[in-house]
Amino acid sequence: MATTIAIANQKGGVGKTTTAVNLAASMAATRRKVLLIDLDPQGNATMGSGVDKYDVENTIYELLIEEKPVKDVAITDTNGKYHLIAANADATAAEIKLMEVFARELRLRNALKSVQDSYDFIFIDCPPSLNMLTVNGMAAADSILVPMQCEYYALEGLTALMETIRQLADVVNPGLEIEGILRTMYDPRNRLANDVSEQLKNHFGDKVYRTVIPRNVRLAEAPSFGAPAMYYDKSSTGSKAYLSLAGELIRRAETKNNSVVEES
Repeated sequence: MATTIAIANQKGGVGKTTTAVNLAASMAATRRKVLLIDLDPQGNATMGSGVDKYDVENTIYELLIEEKPVKDVAITDTNGKYHLIAANADATAAEIKLMEVFARELRLRNALKSVQDSYDFIFIDCPPSLNMLTVNGMAAADSILVPMQCEYYALEGLTALMETIRQLADVVNPGLEIEGILRTMYDPRNRLANDVSEQLKNHFGDKVYRTVIPRNVRLAEAPSFGAPAMYYDKSSTGSKAYLSLAGELIRRAETKNNSVVEES
């Protein structure tokens, strides 16, 4: 069964798409079978995977609205070595049309049932807002990975996101939980960043990943070359950080699976 993780934060500019693309590529580099789903109408994860969002035949629209199967929609040849369900401006139309359909919150979850055994990890890049696309992403996920900058306003946004997750768990996805909190664009020379980082660790404990994503020029440059950072500059600190994060996720998933086996 695939581990499905939504990458979400209602606050924009926190490295959400950078995390989705680079984590998917890092997982694929460990020989895991990975599917990345772009739910954002901006299509940044699509372009960052080396796929032209203006010239793609099937997107998240065809999956959610026309109910085409994942195997017909997924792009199998990307620069990140993972499979991709692309997004472009059609995702905005999908969001509007979802309001008219039955069980609209569960469209993505139902679509993914047929490929649960085809992938090890499914990552969902959610839009930076709480709309019907984001709700679909969270309803389909086992857990949510939250990228955030260590700054004051980010803490306020995290509080709002936690409340959203609680509400969604009550209504559409009882098993939904926080997978982990990822500190992004981290500068250890910044006193506020260090203070916020300590607050996060004190409040959320082991939910805060040990891996920290630094501010890194290569991570910022890579999308313009249509490739994850590890294929743009594998020696960069950003590339190494996401590989480390992938290792941390794999260890957590294995620990969780072992616990389930022991309990049964």
